[in-house]
Parts: sequence; structure tokens; C-alpha cells
Amino acid sequence: MTLTHDSLGGLYTAIVTPLAADGAVDIKGLQALVRFQLDAGAAGIVPIGGTGEYPVFSRAERRDIVAACVDAADGKPVIPGVLATGYEDALEAGRDFAKVGASAVMTVTPYYAPGTQEGMRAWFARYRDALDLPVMLYQIPRRTTVAAFAETVQAMAEDGSIIGMKYSSYDMPDFIRTMKLAGDKIAILSGEEPLFATHVALGARGGVLASATIYPRIWIEIFELARQGKLKEALKLQDKIDPVVDAIYVETNPGPLKEYMALAGRPVGGVRLPLLGPSPDTLAKLKLAAERAKAVSLA
Repeated sequence: MTLTHDSLGGLYTAIVTPLAADGAVDIKGLQALVRFQLDAGAAGIVPIGGTGEYPVFSRAERRDIVAACVDAADGKPVIPGVLATGYEDALEAGRDFAKVGASAVMTVTPYYAPGTQEGMRAWFARYRDALDLPVMLYQIPRRTTVAAFAETVQAMAEDGSIIGMKYSSYDMPDFIRTMKLAGDKIAILSGEEPLFATHVALGARGGVLASATIYPRIWIEIFELARQGKLKEALKLQDKIDPVVDAIYVETNPGPLKEYMALAGRPVGGVRLPLLGPSPDTLAKLKLAAERAKAVSLA
């Protein structure tokens, strides 16, 4: 399906990419994971973002991953990440994903050579025009060291370059300003578990969350409470999953998350270099979090 800013909302799961013992993509495991998410009530799937290890896969592997997700999603939205540094690579990836049925793409802000705010605005306008597929801006300055200002996001929305954005930052004043300037023009989705309920209470239309890969249902419950204005109740419910969130982000995502999934009974294999499995200290934290999750019947 083709998305618009009006139809984009709810919980979108940033899924891991399951790997076999030899490091190859586990297509059957990937499709089972997609069905698990959608059966739980997720609105859609976001494969091969940072959680899906975009940088470690070849162009052909990325295309096959997205194709497998589209097939398993059975008409539900699939919005693959595009984490390329350059325009031509990003366009090549977007066109590959469009050919295999992606509903939109989630494209990171240009980095390494980021340019000015006007340059970023022009980049996305040109990208959207050439791709002919809806684009969601992916803003994660702690990884890219660059961010589109609220005024730039507003301009992109007015240009028709983007239908939404994944907002992955702890800058609450900037989030509020972005909501004020662009929240009625695009669908702004939270990308931060600790701030998810608060973002939704302030107008975010949903989220793109990595920990939903293992626990989608609780995030859907938190979303429903927050959008009804029941923020205190949402945050109280979130207390159940906070130890898991704290543990899986001790090291670079998704290494700890994949290890945690094995501990929770849903193994998805390891990670590819340069990532490694979690350290002994992190593993101990993951085991403790898994025990606590079992104690509160987290599922």
C-alpha cells in the first residue's frame, strides 16, 4: 500500500534481521518475525534500519530482505530504512525497495558531508521527485551528528518531500517546536522508547521502536493510553519494560537486543561485524532484565 501522512500512525516495529549460524540472512525467520509483529497488532514494519543492520548488508541482500518482509506483511505497510551516505546510493536503494513493493522509505538525514539546512531541504526534494515513493525523514543526530531544524522539517513538509519523520532525539524543546511547525502537515513518530508515551501525548502519531521486536503488545497498550491523554497510566505501564530498554541499549543496537531475544525464547541469531555479541557485563544485565520481564509477565 502507498502511505500518506494521514494514514501513517500507530506502532511500527523496527525489526532485527535474523541471521543463520553461517551469517546468512534467515528469510524464514525474518518472515516469521514479521507475522509475529502484525499478529500482535503492529501497524507496519520497518526493516533494515539501524536495528536491522542496514550497513552490513549488500545491495542484493537488502532488496531480498525487503521483498521477504513485503511478502510476509500481506498488504500491511513495510517502510525500509535507507541509511546511505550519498544521494545516488540512497536513490538506488529506494528504487530497489519500490520495485519489491515497499510502501515508503525511511531515509536518514544526509551525513558525513551534511551540507546546510537549505542543502538538506533540496536533497530531500530532489530525492522524493526522483524516487516517486513516499518518504519518511529519519532524524537521529546521535548517529549522524546532523539534524534538520524544525523550520527545515516544516519546509520539507510544505514542499511535499516527506509524509512523516522518525524523531530519534532527546531534545524535547526541539520536538515541541517541530510538532508546532510541522505536526499538522506530516506524521511525526517517536523513535525513543523512554520518551514514546510523552511524545504521543504531545501529538506524535505513533512510533518506530526497536524493543517492539520482542514485545510489541505492551507498546501498543502504552500508545493507546498516551493518545487518550492518560500519560500517567502509560508511564506506569512502561515501568514493566523499562529494565529491558535500559539493558538492550547498553551497547550498540542491535547486538544486545538480539541476545535478549534469545534469552526471551525468540532466537534470531547474531550480528555481523563490526558489531559483536554483548560483553559479559552486558550479558549479565540482559539476563537480569529477562528475569524481571518474566516476573511481570511481559509479553
